[in-house]
Amino acid sequence: MSKAFTREGGAPDEEIEAEPRVPQGQKNYITPLGHMRLKSELKALVEVERPEVVKTVAWAASNGDRSENADYLYGKKRLREIERRVRFLVKRLEIAEVVDPRDQEQDGVYFGATVSYRDTGGAERTVSIVGTDEVDPARGRVSWVSPIARALLRARKGDAVTLNTPAGDERLEVLEIRYEELK
Repeated sequence: MSKAFTREGGAPDEEIEAEPRVPQGQKNYITPLGHMRLKSELKALVEVERPEVVKTVAWAASNGDRSENADYLYGKKRLREIERRVRFLVKRLEIAEVVDPRDQEQDGVYFGATVSYRDTGGAERTVSIVGTDEVDPARGRVSWVSPIARALLRARKGDAVTLNTPAGDERLEVLEIRYEELK
């Protein structure tokens, strides 16, 4: 077998967490709610889950043969996952810039806006423009760097904007702009 297809160094098979992208030189904008969620996840991992897993791994290691000890093997794998997530969260929180939607200018679409618009098919939709760490399409939360948000940014009520899609350009009409605390 070619050496190109073998793992060297016994590196574990780990998923690499895809980091939400922020344009080069831009800040990592986030709402107060998103910032609070990241901090609480970090706290739960460090203060609750990690100590429990460490305790389980220590117990499993004391049982002897580690090569076939499922508690030990799974615990070590889970510890790596926790550490990776902790590093990711720390990095994201370090570069985060909290922006409260209620403090934004009210005359146009900016970060934190909840925008209702009508597409070319006549369907009305509502999206909230949030940080890259807060995206939730099911709840209408889109990243401020997404194509829809980029098309809507700086628009005012009644404006028509163009959204570039793979199927071609689509015209959107801004119906309403609100700035409210997201829940």
